[in-house]
Amino acid sequence: MNSKPQSVTLMIMGKEYKIVCEPEEQDDLIYSAQQLDAQMRKMRDSGKINGADRIAVMAALNLAHELQLIKNQNAVLKLSLSECLANISHKIENVLEKP
Repeated sequence: MNSKPQSVTLMIMGKEYKIVCEPEEQDDLIYSAQQLDAQMRKMRDSGKINGADRIAVMAALNLAHELQLIKNQNAVLKLSLSECLANISHKIENVLEKP
């Protein structure tokens, strides 16, 4: 199904942003904007960081760090799964080879 990109209005720290995306990506985009808004508001309300640009950079850095941690965990899990599958495959081959 070919659907046309649509405009989505997002509110982040009280500012409105219009973003064009595919209809099937809208829910994820809205959720991501809500997560970013929550993180930025939390930083602003802590009083430790001043200025919207600094808050945005720190929020982006935090989110990028979280993403990198998840990627690292995913790589470890993928390796572990590959090892388990290879082990199972080896066991199956051994059983099938027996007369």
